[in-house]
Amino acid sequence: MTAAPARIRAIRGQAVSLTGNPFLSEGCLQHVADALILIEDGRITAFGDFSDLSDRIPAGVEVVAYENALILPGLIDTHVHYPQLQMIASYGEQLLAWLEKYTFPAELQFADQAHAERVAKLFFREILGAGTTTAVVYCTVHPGSVEAFFAESARFNTRMIAGKVLMDRNAPAGLLDTAQRGNDESRALIERWHGRGRQHYCVTPRFAPSCTQAQLDAAGTLMREHDALFLQTHLCENTDEIAWVRELFPDRASYLDVYVQSGLVGPRTVLGHAVHMSEEDFCTCHARGAAIAHCPTSNGFLGSGLFRLFDALDPRRPVRVGLGTDVGAGTTLSLLKTLGESYKVAALRGTKLDAVRAFWLATLGGAEALRLDDRIGRIAPGHDADLCVLDLAATPLLGFRTGTCSSIEELLFVLMTLGDHRTVRATWVAGEAVYDNRRAGDPLVYPGTDGAVGAGA
Repeated sequence: MTAAPARIRAIRGQAVSLTGNPFLSEGCLQHVADALILIEDGRITAFGDFSDLSDRIPAGVEVVAYENALILPGLIDTHVHYPQLQMIASYGEQLLAWLEKYTFPAELQFADQAHAERVAKLFFREILGAGTTTAVVYCTVHPGSVEAFFAESARFNTRMIAGKVLMDRNAPAGLLDTAQRGNDESRALIERWHGRGRQHYCVTPRFAPSCTQAQLDAAGTLMREHDALFLQTHLCENTDEIAWVRELFPDRASYLDVYVQSGLVGPRTVLGHAVHMSEEDFCTCHARGAAIAHCPTSNGFLGSGLFRLFDALDPRRPVRVGLGTDVGAGTTLSLLKTLGESYKVAALRGTKLDAVRAFWLATLGGAEALRLDDRIGRIAPGHDADLCVLDLAATPLLGFRTGTCSSIEELLFVLMTLGDHRTVRATWVAGEAVYDNRRAGDPLVYPGTDGAVGAGA
């Protein structure tokens, strides 16, 4: 019997995946009660009923079977600050005061490379344990924070999008660069990391108040000069922030127009929060192909407001929308918990976010927001084998409740309401089970090794 190639994997279990945008069309949920997923060299080669595909399992390949579980595409977080882990759950401020009191002091510590490496390790431990396989990530102004992040991502072979924060005003001196230095350091990081394996670079002006016009224009030049770069920034998160932008940029028509005029709003732009958007803003994002990262736990925690999800996804001019945990204003790195909060925000706005639409936001919707839906966000041949396996009986209550579900839609809603990091049974990255909560010893390992990663920070 010929031995199978080393990187062929076979996974069996109940599975769901989205095939389109359920905000725009019906029948997008694909549910296979007994599925087989075949993987070769990190990519899915087949997905369907086990009975139809079992004869395609190569000799010698062990089938990894997940019972009383649900297999999903890996979850996608479109807005998160990894350096803010140490000040999550900080009390009592709205956005601008919160930045001064908590965020900037925490980010100053990333001048220490060893500190950046510790926090990067902890961040990956937390997100992979929560089923997240791709994220759009803010580092700090320090190039070393980006190096630490991408180096850890490369060890796991995760598809990540990240960049050095650009700030040349309105922050502590230790967090300021200049337009020229920010440009030079970004270029060096792009050269080192963009397109290396599964890593993508993201030009990252923090937000308009922290950037002079010269720095915003330099960021726009970077976007024009390099193919397939991403851009992330914040927009219309808080009413005081919006008023400050009007003072700093009196000649601009709106907060969004500040970015438009610098060439920062395009198909790979991700705008965080966007709570207080006008109809004209939504139309601009639709026309330019920019995406919004909906961050419900953060917007609620800071009292910023309720994002108008259904307005953003209006079929007459839909805007691409993904889901963000934010952190540290966000209260969890679990996208399952974040989905539950998205439901509450929608309900407070007089709308209902059903489970199919919610899981689209965390999977294919996030991939579409990032223009990566040809690679991630679905369980489909040709896509990266990034997967999240949920344990339907992770807690006694969850097991009791899921046992009463009469449809896949009800099961998904129960998971987004009661689920959290404990619900994640396993996380697969490019065809390797990097996290398995039933693995002896450390549940997290680097792919291709049996060695534990370590606790991180």
